[in-house]
Amino acid sequence: MVKMRELGVANCDIKTTDGISIGSLIQVIRGQQVMLDADLAMLYGVETKRLNEQVKRNINRFPIDFMFQLTQEETVCSRSQFATLKTKRGQNIKYPPYAFTRNGIAMLSSVLKSETAVGVNIRIMRAFTMIPQLVNYNTQLVQRIFDIENHQQETDKKIEVIFEKIEDISPKLLPEQVFPTGCVWDAWSYISDLVRSARKRILLIDNFVDDRVLSMLTKRADGVSATIHTRYMEQFLTDLKKHNAQYPEIEFVQLPQRNHDRFLIIDEQAYLLGASLKDIGTGLCAVTKISIAPETILKLLRP
Repeated sequence: MVKMRELGVANCDIKTTDGISIGSLIQVIRGQQVMLDADLAMLYGVETKRLNEQVKRNINRFPIDFMFQLTQEETVCSRSQFATLKTKRGQNIKYPPYAFTRNGIAMLSSVLKSETAVGVNIRIMRAFTMIPQLVNYNTQLVQRIFDIENHQQETDKKIEVIFEKIEDISPKLLPEQVFPTGCVWDAWSYISDLVRSARKRILLIDNFVDDRVLSMLTKRADGVSATIHTRYMEQFLTDLKKHNAQYPEIEFVQLPQRNHDRFLIIDEQAYLLGASLKDIGTGLCAVTKISIAPETILKLLRP
């Protein structure tokens, strides 16, 4: 569904007394040159509703090759492409418009029975005549474009359904997760999602850490700081030094004393870990979202 000028056809310089180019209102729909009821009503100086009422009273004069009603898809395409629908007369289309072929437009003057309709029809007929016949050669191309647009809309709908199904079956970040013994991958994936969700900072409080924890924290987004509060361990500090030489720095803070529980802080949310991060999932454990403010926990770490 395109305008005549979009096909590279010379614009017909037939205008109304108001300076409106009639040629610019002629469209190609279903391989036929037509004009919509709203455009015709505007040219005739009547309401679209009145024009269609007159047509319905004389419906026997308008067979399918004279007039047809657009489908919903054709209407959407027409509304997105034609500036005429941006005016107040077509801004809120409740029903699909009617399209009139050249023969249908010629019949309209006899139905409307006004001098204005006769004069306008003469200009419209001249505009149709001035459109090069090359348009007919491009009809198949126009139809293919329309078919592609319809296919794209159907594809978009299918993709949307697929994404909705993926969302439904994807694991969610629940406030509390319990992992049975041996569910190492599930537990590791859950913690990975928590790490990726961080926007500002990640703090881990854990007595026992190793290079696996460093690998986990590399999954954080750019610009997110990471700090590990743990015991002094020579091997871990060696691994940390090598890590920081290649990747964004992870800060080490030595715990002043042994701590029984482990905590993971993501931005301003704290989680209680039922096992050390490096061992998460190897035995029955839980990860619980707690309401205690992270700063409260950090204050308790001080000797």
